Amino acid sequence: MRRTRWETLVGVALVVGVLAALLTMRLDRSGPGMPRVAWPVAVVELLIAAVVFAMGWAVRQFLRGKRPGLDPIRAARTAVLAKAACYTGALLTGWYGGQVVAYLGDSAMPANGGRAVSAAVAAGGAVVLAVVGLVVEWFCRVPPQDDEKQREPGVTPDPAAS
Repeated sequence: MRRTRWETLVGVALVVGVLAALLTMRLDRSGPGMPRVAWPVAVVELLIAAVVFAMGWAVRQFLRGKRPGLDPIRAARTAVLAKAACYTGALLTGWYGGQVVAYLGDSAMPANGGRAVSAAVAAGGAVVLAVVGLVVEWFCRVPPQDDEKQREPGVTPDPAAS
């Protein structure tokens, strides 16, 4: 599995952010608008990030030899969970960030200030989730095996065989 590139996550967040801003502005013009983001959203995002980090820390300790046994399936699941956290964080950052932009752009409504703050807090939690996902992916990488140690002494590798 290849590591997630931060550039990809930024691209996902930007695309989703633009779509969320357009949708939020359209809904605000045509009706009651988007519901206010509840404050527990950021708490849940941070809780998920903490669980992902704890699972990744266990894998890191195993790879450094500080934890005696770790099920390989658990390590693989942790790596997949980290990738999911990256993309979920990027999607939610775009979603809530787009709402922030839309609310700040339409300051005529007095309620938009509170909506913008709650969406910004949720976007901040989503950024933390994405960053933790990237860090845990880094924790889960297995160091490459040294081909030099596996070769017989005195045998020169054939460059054409590579």
